[in-house]
Amino acid sequence: MKVLISGASVAGPALAYWLGRYGHQVTVVELAPALRQGGYAVDFRGSANKVVLERMGVLDELRARQTGGTAMRFVDEQDRQVLRLPPEFAGGELEVLRSDLTQVLYEHSRAAAEYRFGDSIASLEQHGGGVDVTFESGATSTYDLVFGADGMHSVVRRLVFGGDHVTHGGYYIAGWDLPNTFGIERDGLMYNVPGKLASVGMDHRDPDKAGTMFVFASPELTYDRRDPQQQKEILRSAYAGLGWKVPALLDGLDDCTDLYFDSISRVDVDRWSDGRIALVGDAGYGATVGGMGTGTAIVAAYVLAGELAAAGGDHPAAFAAYESQLRKPVQACQDGGGRTGKFLAPRTRFGIAARNRLLGTPFLLNQMLRLGEKVSSDFAIRDYPSSGSLCRKDSHESGSQPGTPSTAR
Repeated sequence: MKVLISGASVAGPALAYWLGRYGHQVTVVELAPALRQGGYAVDFRGSANKVVLERMGVLDELRARQTGGTAMRFVDEQDRQVLRLPPEFAGGELEVLRSDLTQVLYEHSRAAAEYRFGDSIASLEQHGGGVDVTFESGATSTYDLVFGADGMHSVVRRLVFGGDHVTHGGYYIAGWDLPNTFGIERDGLMYNVPGKLASVGMDHRDPDKAGTMFVFASPELTYDRRDPQQQKEILRSAYAGLGWKVPALLDGLDDCTDLYFDSISRVDVDRWSDGRIALVGDAGYGATVGGMGTGTAIVAAYVLAGELAAAGGDHPAAFAAYESQLRKPVQACQDGGGRTGKFLAPRTRFGIAARNRLLGTPFLLNQMLRLGEKVSSDFAIRDYPSSGSLCRKDSHESGSQPGTPSTAR
């Protein structure tokens, strides 16, 4: 079948890989002009993640790029340690930079998929013969199936299901890169005041660079998601007057060109498909941070493509089986993500002290680690029909190199 995937972060390339393996004609459209760089490290936990990464043939490559995890060292204003969490607390069994993961998935999927950067879906119209798609560029085409893998702010979800379907979790998160003038080595440094976290850690690939993570409690804000200057002003206002390294970290915003800024939220949709269109990953069931969304996206892409193959192309049956199999464990992961803001930036001094005291107890820390492993192990991975040969095209005809727009089929 001729299929379109919106989004080239994690879920999109993973789905493109599997659909290509089953012989489908795949196009991936991505709004950004190139593969996105930067971003936080992402982690994989549990046997399901490992099984799917092995079957994709990327596990060893990701292990070669793993960060090794980063310990979280909470400090006071004089840099005195008040709590240290080990690397496996945040890094899971395998942690890699998001940009490295995206690159690996792209390289493994591009032989079987056409990538179209710098464009997006403007309209979708379903009918008996397929889905008519108009792109923002003005191009048009008809596809048998369309998949929304375009994240928390999914265009496909908005066009097909209407409304927002995003629930604000009471916090915002931001991050940007800057020179490592702070003497940061292996451990990331994290500083709290009630309702706010400011942190900085060394870049795993270049010790002369550093990256920040800021988390702050806030009601839902109205701002332009495509206006980084407006977002920088929100951050400066939220953190005005704080001590520690905060003023120097905020100064790094002046030269920042890769600011990440978003709410900590979750996506809930009553159903993950409508006719010939289905959602996968954060577009259908995202949690901004702490909801194991990366591993979930990898597993979901495998299951969605596999169910489509098992159903012999009967997409209504495949979409129903995909949702039936994953909805319960996915929601359990999302529920975990709902606690992330409160954990990183408790709203009161008592809450900060209670977190530090509880997680400073080895027994309770181990219980939390085991809980994360249990939730991530609730995904049942089945075997699907043997895939067809990977459809390789001549390298001069295949999809573009990262950052070079290609034309849709």
